[in-house]
Amino acid sequence: MFEFYLKQLGYDNIPEFLDKYLKVPSLIRLKNVGYFCGMDYASKDIYDFEELISRYDHSLSVCLITYKLTKDKKASIAGLFHDIATPCFSHVIDYMNEDYEKQESTEAYTEKILRSDKCLLESLKEDNIDINDIINFKSYTIIDNDRPKVCADRIDGVILSGICWTKNLNKSNIKDIVNDMDIFKNEEDEDEIGFKTYDIAKKVLDVSKSIDIYCHTKEDNYMMELLAKITKIAINKKYISYDDLYFYNEEELFKLFKSKEDIELNNYIKKFETIKKKEVPDIKLSKVKIRNLNPLVNGTRIK
Repeated sequence: MFEFYLKQLGYDNIPEFLDKYLKVPSLIRLKNVGYFCGMDYASKDIYDFEELISRYDHSLSVCLITYKLTKDKKASIAGLFHDIATPCFSHVIDYMNEDYEKQESTEAYTEKILRSDKCLLESLKEDNIDINDIINFKSYTIIDNDRPKVCADRIDGVILSGICWTKNLNKSNIKDIVNDMDIFKNEEDEDEIGFKTYDIAKKVLDVSKSIDIYCHTKEDNYMMELLAKITKIAINKKYISYDDLYFYNEEELFKLFKSKEDIELNNYIKKFETIKKKEVPDIKLSKVKIRNLNPLVNGTRIK
């Protein structure tokens, strides 16, 4: 399904200027950082994703959405690197940092990672692009914007989750959503992604609501907290450093964790990998991010 989605975004005719950026080391690392916060390694009784989706996949589709709607080279590259500071296990690390609501605690590493990638710096120099334009991706409202506004990062998240997690998007829905997207001026005179058709916008809204419900279940909160605990134990016992989360990939870290002869760590890992849904205790984190959305239809909010 993801391959079909990429084709709708024009992947078969990907612009040549992107080729060299798709090969830089900092971006390649994201191929082994899952989009679903390390839950690909969790109990299959709780998570049964349709496909394995990486942060690289997400970065690519955000980039292609941006290019499809703007044809802006600089903005498209910024979209490609907007998630470069995603650590292993993604928002689990926000849980570990007790940033349940905004889930932005990991973004501080963006500049460090980008400025450390010599291959990226050389490519930007060739294209006469200031690295600050890539670091400051939030300046592009098409890529990132505050909720309940729609942006490339957010609409891609809805589509990927709808494909793999909530499973309430099919190929026809995906094609309709991609073809219906456009750029409008919002109430604050910002460029914002919206839709030309009410029914398509309503479908996106309904899928977003279902994702929010999933993110507030006791199962999801418990598993996110459990992996956060595993990671914190590994850091406290100096098996890894906090910085390692931004330079390793998830497969490497899981192998490292499981290689340790540590009863406490191994017991938590076993629980994470095998717990049944009926065994999950009641847990509620009231401050978990609310994924509210209010799309534009021809420039007007639908609600």
